[in-house]
Amino acid sequence: MSPALALYRRLVVGSLCLVGGTAAAILSYVWFGPVWAAAVAALTLVALAAGWLLAGRFQRSWGYVEGPGELYLTYGVVLRQLVVVPYGRMQVVDVTADLLEQALGIATVRLRTAASTADTRVVGLPLAEAVGMRDRLAARSESFSTGL
Repeated sequence: MSPALALYRRLVVGSLCLVGGTAAAILSYVWFGPVWAAAVAALTLVALAAGWLLAGRFQRSWGYVEGPGELYLTYGVVLRQLVVVPYGRMQVVDVTADLLEQALGIATVRLRTAASTADTRVVGLPLAEAVGMRDRLAARSESFSTGL
């Protein structure tokens, strides 16, 4: 995964903490006084620091391997998960990128499978790598089609 994924997560967490923490501190000051506003500001700074540190761990936790018959995806900081997606079960493979991801040059590859609850994604790939992965997975899903 691209190191820009950690920067992306840090920018998102920082923005949320800035907006949410400021609003909560102002409301706490108006309703409860300056002591509560200071407590909310301190909690916001703790949340920002935790989000900043976990962003790097989050980026390093993602990994994938395109096997001969399946795509293997692993992720998770606290709870590690291994997802195995057979190529023949893939129905839709697309690449998405919001404005911040586009600015950082990264994208997300989304896989939709025959199972209605399965929506797998590979985050933080450089755009060229994401497009190449989409094309490879789409070709493999056609060649491994299970005839559903």
